[in-house]
Amino acid sequence: MGSWPGVDLPAVLRLTMGELPELPYLPELPARGAAAGLVGRGIGLIIGLAADLQPAGWRLTGADAGSGRDQRRAKAQIRDDLDQLEEQAHDWEGVFKLSFPGPWTMAGTVELPRGELVLADTGARRELTQALALGIADFVAEVERRLPLATIRTQVDEPLLAAVLAGTLPTASGYRRHRAVDHPELSEGLEVVRAGRADVLHCCAVGTPWRTVIDAGFTPAADLDLLTAGDWDIFGPELERGTELWLGIAPTHVPDEVPGPDQLAERALKVLRPLELGPGLADRVVLTPACGLAGWTQRPAVQLLRNLTSAAGIVTEELTR
Repeated sequence: MGSWPGVDLPAVLRLTMGELPELPYLPELPARGAAAGLVGRGIGLIIGLAADLQPAGWRLTGADAGSGRDQRRAKAQIRDDLDQLEEQAHDWEGVFKLSFPGPWTMAGTVELPRGELVLADTGARRELTQALALGIADFVAEVERRLPLATIRTQVDEPLLAAVLAGTLPTASGYRRHRAVDHPELSEGLEVVRAGRADVLHCCAVGTPWRTVIDAGFTPAADLDLLTAGDWDIFGPELERGTELWLGIAPTHVPDEVPGPDQLAERALKVLRPLELGPGLADRVVLTPACGLAGWTQRPAVQLLRNLTSAAGIVTEELTR
């Protein structure tokens, strides 16, 4: 889904293009440091807001403040990643995927100058969302310039989306919880980033508001093991209408534990067959790991991708009989 073990970006780019020719991607390599993690990448992208890294995590320092050393490092790493991407994939023809943090995960992780989360301030979370959307749009445009033959798809990762909606994130003191963000504002934030060139939303958390995600214009990317009957009541009609679903059939919470292709295929077929949507369903479902693979080692991670590819072939064959 984006994150990968190791620190060698050119090698991982070549690997994704070789192993996943239908959907290669620019990997997130958190082992390179805070600037390379999910939120660090977002800090490197935002436009018009300054930030720095504190012992407790990333903190905004104000719209008029200069970028801190750590934010400058994050921006420099993004520029270097672009150079490496262009060198490895400049003549790539076909789809290429980029991934970024979502606005609500950023708001639930990044602090205000006074130390509370951005989530605590309505105006600040709106500003951060807009700054992130501008940064994503600029990044996508730059990738399109450097990879002129590629079709770019963009994914936002929102691991905190359900917690923001439910109001379960703790305040700085730890004695209270941040007030829940209501559906209209949650949806508006997603729509702002969607307009900034994002089209897939990945969340591996119970209680993800998939109706809101889809209505905001996103393709849902979900962990199979966390989906409820209510979620399938949403996905079934959407798949029938032609909406795509990225289905995380490979558990990732136990590092280096690799299910076989038949096992993965059976997990997918168990939920897809009952939908009775005919052979066209195979073209609307993308099989993925449940979450990123940064905590894995490389050999099992590569094997998991290969097994998913084999499982996809089995599922397609079974659904098109």
